[in-house]
Amino acid sequence: MLEKKIGIDLGTANVLVYVKGHGIVVQEPSMVAISVNDNKIVAVGEEARTMLGRVPEAIEVLHPLRDGVIADYIVTEAMLRYFINRIVGRFRLFRPIVMVSVPVGVTSVEERAVKDAARQASGREAYVIPEPLAAAIGAGMPIDTPTGNMVVDVGGGTSEAAVVAMYGIVVSGSVRVGGVKFDEAIASFIRRKYNLIIGEQTAEDVKLNIGSALPLDESLEMEVKGRDQVAGLPRTIKITSDEVTEALSEPLSSVVGVVKSVLEQTPPELASDIIDRGMILTGGGALLRNIDRMLTQETGVPCYVTENPMACVALGAGRALDIYEAIQRSMVAD
Repeated sequence: MLEKKIGIDLGTANVLVYVKGHGIVVQEPSMVAISVNDNKIVAVGEEARTMLGRVPEAIEVLHPLRDGVIADYIVTEAMLRYFINRIVGRFRLFRPIVMVSVPVGVTSVEERAVKDAARQASGREAYVIPEPLAAAIGAGMPIDTPTGNMVVDVGGGTSEAAVVAMYGIVVSGSVRVGGVKFDEAIASFIRRKYNLIIGEQTAEDVKLNIGSALPLDESLEMEVKGRDQVAGLPRTIKITSDEVTEALSEPLSSVVGVVKSVLEQTPPELASDIIDRGMILTGGGALLRNIDRMLTQETGVPCYVTENPMACVALGAGRALDIYEAIQRSMVAD
């Protein structure tokens, strides 16, 4: 087979692309820098991220996806085309088959927008797959059996929980809270407590370096630089991991809420399977310290972070093309 099979995790924070036979070939921020004067794309991905908050007004750095769905269709399509061209080249004899993940709670209009953007970018039919189903396949869960498998995918824009059995989603729930909201909660907390305004990149660094869903045995510290809200001058403060845990408590309670909601709706037979097997955590948010322990405490169900949680959705989207017929009830192709 000369045609390429491509799975794309089109996330709010990151785009990951899986190519069959090559693994994950792209893992870059879903950001695009655009020249305001002529509407031309200046940079995509990692290069655009380095420009965030550091460029003149003539260049605008955009997140074309918000809360897991397309906010700017034209920019999203251009970004997809850029990544697909990078993998298969501009002049291609065989156009790739593309499978793109979408949040489980999207409307049919939002799903259509993703599919159309992928089709325009690849020049061939494109399919969509719900993120929790892709995550379950990517994590290697036995979704082809009638036993219950629970997956919790904490992404950049959305957090989703689903129970998967026999190639389909039995129960699911979604909340538009994820890594981006975690960053916003940290920035908001620092602004309220210290009168210090920080950028989203700094807030993400704080989350990655000292963030934790539960208080740590030994508290961590980090210096944070920003602009004083009162004086307007640069200032540096020290923040502890306990403070970050406090800042994250509100968005994390939304994640716990959606997990509990799905567990409450799960049929009893499948619920007993989930108690035995536990639930699997995927997505970039799964890398937050102690989020698995927090979910275990809150729900009473064992929770495990899968290997390479960020890649699961892209891996699953690509692998789903091989079992497309078995799960086509979860996907609609035009």
